[in-house]
Amino acid sequence: MAVEQRNYVDGEWIESETGETVSVENPASPDEIVARYQQSNAADAHRAIEAASNAAEEWAATPGPERGAILTETSRILADRKAELTELLVREEGKTRGEAGGEVQRAIDIFSYYGAKTHDLGGTVKSASGPQTTLYTVKEPLGVVGLITPWNYPIAIPAWKLAPALATGNVAVLKPASQAPGVAHAIFEALDEAGLPDGVANVVTGPGSSVGEELVTSEGVDAISFTGSTAVGNTVYEQATEDGKRVQLEMGGKNPTIVADSADVDEAADIVAAGAFGVTGQACTACSRAIVHTDVYDEFVEAVVERAAAIEPGPGLEESDMGPHVSKDELESTLEYIDIAQEEGAALETGGSALDRAGYYVEPTVFADVEPSSRLAQEEVFGPVLAVLEVEDFDDALAVANDVDYGLSASIVTDDHTEANRFIDEIEAGVAKVNAKTTGLELHVPFGGMKASSSETWREQGDEGLEFYTIEKTVYDNY
Repeated sequence: MAVEQRNYVDGEWIESETGETVSVENPASPDEIVARYQQSNAADAHRAIEAASNAAEEWAATPGPERGAILTETSRILADRKAELTELLVREEGKTRGEAGGEVQRAIDIFSYYGAKTHDLGGTVKSASGPQTTLYTVKEPLGVVGLITPWNYPIAIPAWKLAPALATGNVAVLKPASQAPGVAHAIFEALDEAGLPDGVANVVTGPGSSVGEELVTSEGVDAISFTGSTAVGNTVYEQATEDGKRVQLEMGGKNPTIVADSADVDEAADIVAAGAFGVTGQACTACSRAIVHTDVYDEFVEAVVERAAAIEPGPGLEESDMGPHVSKDELESTLEYIDIAQEEGAALETGGSALDRAGYYVEPTVFADVEPSSRLAQEEVFGPVLAVLEVEDFDDALAVANDVDYGLSASIVTDDHTEANRFIDEIEAGVAKVNAKTTGLELHVPFGGMKASSSETWREQGDEGLEFYTIEKTVYDNY
């Protein structure tokens, strides 16, 4: 029997005012209901905002290392539950066990990292122009922050928003995506067990049109951090900035890997396949375009097709190579883009079909002879679909790579040091990688995009992840 989960508000697990729930199914076996979550409304979100506001002053006054101790203990509790949470993530979102375990470990590491960072929080001391004056800065929390997170990294992204927010003395309300909220709930169970004071962090499940909109528009919320689609993110930005909220957006991507004529083709195929088909292509940093020099184009297409065709999709708990899409809607969206690509004249080299079995599976798909102006080469396809484009030289490759609305992650495979450095200098992306896949991030360095992939305001993770949640005050102490 499926478990019914509640909202966590003001230190208590409570039902929503609607009295309604929404079911989350296992995408590998849609007849299996994993859990039911509250179908909350704006009133529920408002209640959580009020609880956070009431807790804000005391939490902000709590010494940083004391806050850090709670985050560190949260990390330990999550680590103790890693196997359980890995299985829950697989059952709700569809990742393979290895992918899910890696994501849970990332959340564990994030809470540990920011727990330790609380010992280093503070401002700077400067030399004053006059005598008997101490001139320095202090950093203060913003207050109540609203956090809106997607389903594709359902524990890592909530962790990398919550942990720095709490470390810097803010209070928070999280709205996780409805498709896979279970592991986000587990974070709050761990925070509660670790001794987090009531009201400091709250989680409310429900639609973006009610819960999300209340967070974005409420006068009681001081800042919004959003990860999701570009279309929704742009609406969030417009609404949130109307009353002066600080806003952080991370959105879509159309991420390229350039394959130079000097590249080892087998290595390039391994890198591109890992970036394109890992996590079923359901990552904002997934490689969706391979931009390949004409001298190695045919060889590369053959190699990457071989790797795609060897991938066996299946249930994540069965140690399959690739899991299902998270939902029927996501599967249908991917299949629609496959149809569009064929209508546009791209050459289907492998894959292209849904699997004839229970679950939301699609074959890893490779298209060759893709035109740079085509929809397949321009629009985000949130699935395991790779477009291979042929270019004449390195300058052409850079031009094609940059000729999209997005700019999140990009990589190049090359043995030419000059090309590598020019790529770093000239690529229009927030993450640039040399001889590496577009996916995969370190937690202690900034993450964010350019152009339509980001608000281009504040970065996440690392020290930059702390900056978004603080405001600086300059102090002139004339003694």
